[in-house]
Amino acid sequence: MCLLRSIKRKCDYMYVESAKLTFYVAHAFSLKDKRQVSRSLIQKTRQKFNVSVSEVDTQDVHRTLTIGIAVVSGEMSHAQNSLDEIIRFMENNTEAELTAINIE
Repeated sequence: MCLLRSIKRKCDYMYVESAKLTFYVAHAFSLKDKRQVSRSLIQKTRQKFNVSVSEVDTQDVHRTLTIGIAVVSGEMSHAQNSLDEIIRFMENNTEAELTAINIE
């Protein structure tokens, strides 16, 4: 989609990259334990990066944590690089094991 700006007639594009990460939380024996891991990881990610992050699936499964991430940028390469950096950060900043990555 091309957006026209006033007199310049320049086309600006918006690129959106998203990912769904699935973690295995071995030490979670209740949903409360899982929520603690989820909140901590989401908060750390939001503080470090300006992205949308949320628990998106498996809310009722106490050892499986599914988190969705969305990155918006004016450049495709910046969006892709940011998403890769966020995934590495999340993998390295939790006790949970990253078991699946779905990038869209």
